[in-house]
Amino acid sequence: MIEYLLIFPEREDAEDVAEELRAEEAFTQVRVTREALAGEDDSESHEWAVYVGLDTIDDPASAPARALVERFTALAEEHDGWLDERV
Repeated sequence: MIEYLLIFPEREDAEDVAEELRAEEAFTQVRVTREALAGEDDSESHEWAVYVGLDTIDDPASAPARALVERFTALAEEHDGWLDERV
């Protein structure tokens, strides 16, 4: 299993991206969460995250996994977010 975490400052953006990914059959594990990032104490300043888990890919160095990193990075940046690669 491989996991991705796309981070967004706005809840609406996270929900829109999650909905877009849920519409694709390949992404069966997609959920929106509130993410406390390092150094954030105030719950109001927590970012919104879209968690994506894939059971079909195991190797993060594989070509499909690298392609998803590129796609998710671009998708997050379209909405002023970023891909957290620490997952």
